[in-house]
Amino acid sequence: MLGLTPSGVSRSVSRLENRLGIRLFDRTTRALHLTDEGARFYEAVVSHLEGIEEAANDASGAANMVRGRLRINVDPFFSGLVLAPHLSTFTARYPDLQIEIHTRDDVGDLVSDGMDVAVRFGPQPSSSLISRLLLKTRILTVATPSYLKAHGKPQRPQDLANHACIQFRNPQTGRPFEWEFQRGTTIIPVQTNGQLLLTDVNTMLQACLGGAGVAQVMSLGVEQWIASGALVDLFPDWPDEIFPLYAVHPSRRHPAAKVRAFLDFCTELGKQAAL
Repeated sequence: MLGLTPSGVSRSVSRLENRLGIRLFDRTTRALHLTDEGARFYEAVVSHLEGIEEAANDASGAANMVRGRLRINVDPFFSGLVLAPHLSTFTARYPDLQIEIHTRDDVGDLVSDGMDVAVRFGPQPSSSLISRLLLKTRILTVATPSYLKAHGKPQRPQDLANHACIQFRNPQTGRPFEWEFQRGTTIIPVQTNGQLLLTDVNTMLQACLGGAGVAQVMSLGVEQWIASGALVDLFPDWPDEIFPLYAVHPSRRHPAAKVRAFLDFCTELGKQAAL
């Protein structure tokens, strides 16, 4: 990108390491990785480098130009059911932007992974990352008509104790998510059990659609199955449990224009969805 030879870049990095007195990279014949010190150094200086670039863009009247390469770490469920169908709109809007999407189950280390932004469901743990709430989606308790015909329809949340409930593992705790129901300020926790414990939202959804049991799913992305009758919302009178979607990015004073553009686009998608 800089128009330098690999050996020229290597010499520049070596000079920087000698000046700092630390090793920035672990090198092998096949790979090159930032050391922990290198990652911390990058996180400390990148905002200043971007500030210089933004100042130059501002001076040239290009501060709001969305261009370059955007590397995104995205939740697989959001990526497949919500983001992917609208990517053509985003790329048409910003033709000078190159987009690289990585679908992963966790945020990982955005700095060492070279990611600009990550999109994740659920409350985000305290960290040096900046979190931005993109949208909130309802939690629905659903089952197929065939399952309800075979096992009966629960009349109240507490009846789920006698049903096959598909469990989903909380990636932050390693334990199954607890089921609860909320109406206004009233919250009812319900102890549920089932043979299936899953770690992938799409697998859970498909298992539920196959009649394996009752599942709690996000309304975002499943509206078509509710509308068609393939899934039945068991407790529409308990509508107030919600689940947030956050964007997280490294702590910087001014996120790059490409990051701001993507965050605004995700917010648009949330407003369009039937939450």
